Order: sequence, then C-alpha cells, then structure tokens
Amino acid sequence: MRIALAQVNPTVGDFEGNAGLVLARLTEAEAQGARLCVFPEMCLAGYPPHDLLERPAFVARNLEALAEVARHTARVAAVVGFVAENPDKLGKRLQNAAALLAGGQVVAVQAKTLLPTYDVFDERRYFEPARFSRPVELDGVSLGLSVCEDIWNNPGFWPDRHYDRDPIAELVAQGADVIVNISASPFTLEKRRLRPRMLEAAARHYRRPIVFVNQVGGNDDLVFDGASLAFGPNGRLWARAADWAEDLVVVDTEAGAGDVRTPIATDEAAALEALTVGVRDYARKCGFKSAVLGLSGGIDSSLVAAVGARALGPKNVLGVAMPSRYSSQGSLTDAVALAKNLGIRFETLPIDGLFQGFLDGLAPSFAGTAPGTAEENLQARVRGTLLMALSNKFGHLLLTTGNKSELATGYCTLYGDMAGGLAVVSDVPKTLVYRLCAELNREREVIPSSVIDKPPSAELRPDQKDEDSLPPYPVLDAILDLYVEKGLSIADIAARGHDERVVREVARLVRGSEYKRRQAAPGIKITAKAFGPGRRMPVAERFEG
Repeated sequence: MRIALAQVNPTVGDFEGNAGLVLARLTEAEAQGARLCVFPEMCLAGYPPHDLLERPAFVARNLEALAEVARHTARVAAVVGFVAENPDKLGKRLQNAAALLAGGQVVAVQAKTLLPTYDVFDERRYFEPARFSRPVELDGVSLGLSVCEDIWNNPGFWPDRHYDRDPIAELVAQGADVIVNISASPFTLEKRRLRPRMLEAAARHYRRPIVFVNQVGGNDDLVFDGASLAFGPNGRLWARAADWAEDLVVVDTEAGAGDVRTPIATDEAAALEALTVGVRDYARKCGFKSAVLGLSGGIDSSLVAAVGARALGPKNVLGVAMPSRYSSQGSLTDAVALAKNLGIRFETLPIDGLFQGFLDGLAPSFAGTAPGTAEENLQARVRGTLLMALSNKFGHLLLTTGNKSELATGYCTLYGDMAGGLAVVSDVPKTLVYRLCAELNREREVIPSSVIDKPPSAELRPDQKDEDSLPPYPVLDAILDLYVEKGLSIADIAARGHDERVVREVARLVRGSEYKRRQAAPGIKITAKAFGPGRRMPVAERFEG
C-alpha cells in the first residue's frame, strides 16, 4: 500500500483552517498515487486544546470538521486525529481518537489507550482511555491504529514502563499488518534523538512496519518538530519527513521504500529552528505581525533579536536600546552593530531622566537607606514600561530576553525585563545561549564578537558582573541541570563533585524564585523540564533537599 505521511501545522480551534490543511494534503496524496493519507493526533481540533475541551460547542465543531473531511475520501482514505465522544456511559465523556475515513464516511474509530499525565501532559483530565485496541481493514490490509503515547510502551526498549497495557502488542496479536501511529509529540533536544531510536526498536520488536506521523509547528509553549517516520519490520528506515516544516512524504509498504528527507544535523541548529518556529507561530496564531525587544548589547537580547528576525522578518522587529548612567558605551555600540547585522529597526530611548525621576519621587521614603537592589530594579522597570508602551501603541509582540539560568535563580526583575508576551529563551541555559550564537555565526558574523567575548553584566550598578551574584555559568548550568531537570537532591549533586555550599545556594535561589516564574511570560519549551506547565512547584514551601 502506498501511504502518505502528511505532517501539518494546525491551530487550536481553527476547524475550518485545519480541515482545509487536511483536504489540501489529501489532494496532494492522490496526485502522488497514495491510497491512504495519515495525519497527526487531534489535527482537526489542534493540540493541545486544554480546557476548550470542556466546551460542548468546541467538540461539536470538531465532529463537523471530521464529517466534512470524510466526504472527500472517495478516492484516498485518511487517518485523522480528532476528539471523539465516549460511546460508554461510564468515565470521561471524551476520547482522544484516530478515525479511518474512506468512501466518504467514517469507517472506524480507535481511541487512545495510554493517556499521559507527566510533564506538560494532563490527558486524564479530559479523556477516557480506550477499552480495546482492534485493527481495521483497508483494501485487504489490516491497519493497527494507535495514538501517540500508545507506541511509547515497548517492553523491549523501556526498562521501566509507565503502563501495564501495550496497545501495539494487542494490535499485533489480532493480526495488524501495519502499525499506524498519529502523534502530537512535542520537541525537546533529548527527544529528537530518542524518538527515532524508540520507533526503530518498536518496528523490530513487533516485527511490523510502523508509520508515525507527527504534528509540526508551535502552539503556545510547545513546539512540534514534525520529522514523521516510517520503518520496516526489520527496523530499516523507509521514509522521513522534514524537520520544522509542513511536508508530505510517501512510503510503499510492499516495496519497502519511500521519500527520505535529510534531518537537521546538530542540537544547536535544531534548537534555533525550534525557537524560530515557536516565535513565528506564537505571533501568527495570536495575531501579531511584528515584535519589539530591548537591546542591551548583551548576548541574550542579541540571540532573541536574531531569532525574532528569522521568525518574522527583519523589518518586522524593533530593537530598542535604553541606556542608563551605568550602561557602557560598548554596550550601545554593540546593540547598534547587531541591529545593522540583522537588518532590524532600531531606536534609542535613554532612561536616565526617567530613572532619576523615580529616585527623586522615592527619596523621602528611601531616606537613610543605602542604594541597593530596589534602585537597580527601578531601571529594569523603567525599561519594561517603555517597551510595553511601544507594544501597546503599535501592536508589537514584546519578546523578553531572560535565559533559563537567570529565570531559575531569579536573576531577573518582575515587571522589568520579565515584562512581555513571549519569553523566547526562557528554556535556554546560558551556556546553550553561547552555543546558539556560535551556530548563528557559523557562516558570517551575525552576533558581534564583542558581544560574545565580554563578561555578562546586567549593568545596573558600576562595574557589575553576573558572577558577582552567581557561580560561573558552566558550573551553574551543570547544577541546574541536575537539580531542575533531573530532580537530584543537594546531597546527590554534591556527591557528583560540586561544592555543596554552592549547590545549596543555587537550590535556595531556585526555590525562592518560584513566585517570579508564576508571573513570567510563556516560554518556548526545548528541554526535558522547562519552567512552565510541566513543572508545578508550590510557592510557599520549606522543603530543602
């Protein structure tokens, strides 16, 4: 059977637009001689829809879209992800399901069996799991339909499994010839290598061809890389779709061959694409056509500006330098050079007069105290106010520039540099920021070398350096990886060779900054554990460990 893998970029709730994407790909699949066209998980509703699922009208519109697509399957059948109503009276009223559409109608529906509730996933909140997994037939071929997580429980690959059921084994036991898995599998740097290995191992373990079709694009904090795959029963790669782009590739399961796109080679290049797609789709799907950000002359704002220019086009990005009495001339020069390299628009709005006005107004209240953090943060809040004013006046999306290391430790200012609509690099550790800038500079100098070479500084007091308050970033990021992403205790991290006093201080900063992160702009998740919906920590707590 010739099967088309159609990775599309749906928008949550855009039923007409999402159905249009599906119909366009069906036409393309027919032109390429495919008998079946497979689409991602929940592609008609968009994924993840969260509490929109609690609105009956949302579910009804999704079912209408399914019926509309079904009417166009006279010549090419389709497997489409949608929100199904639970046919049983018991349990949740909805199911996350795959439908086989053929001959102008819905031929079969297979609900998702394994419902993830870890990290960013909370599917048990909305869905009832499938009570059975049964193959469906098309042109004499038995298709084993499955949805995303259903294929992530192979006992031959995972030493520790989350579930006691194996839907793929159930399908194979009932005679499935080909396993079809529709997915909305979010990108992480780790998963871009793990997912192909897992699917290859699954094909070998179950001794069946596997066709895996993944969503592409960004929805809020999640980004989906596409990279749909088909493997033969011996684990040999048959087909591969593009990274980070809508695509359609065809595989012939009898011939054991199909279209194979070249994958992105490095983590750094993949991360840049993830951030670019995340910004582009967040802006597009939220109705923004342009962006604004503060350009400090530092490496973080330089990276965010470069990503913004890639995502929206240079002429649609405004960089604003806002020097104060503590800003070095080199920082302003670097900001100007960066804007010129990128071709973005650029303005300078000095803040010293505004800052002094705040100091004068607070002088009676601050009398008898020494200047400190409050005065430093006033500068950041003046800048945040100016940027928000530009955003409000001209409809720009305000991009914040704080990285993951800063957000983790609270080295950021509420209502100052944290103010904005999208936190572009909030899941990018500082050491990765440097690597991404090196990737941008691989063919030509985009980020000025002077930006990369100078010691990081917030420039909120004379001769300030980040390392005055934080450990060196290589040390800090290594500790944060163990503490935040891997969940190790202070003692376990110290046992790995880190100074226990430093580890304890980093942990204290992370715990004490939770209230800030609750008020941060949404960020683009690219690591295994981001500061966002997938990490739920109490603000008021006293656990040290």
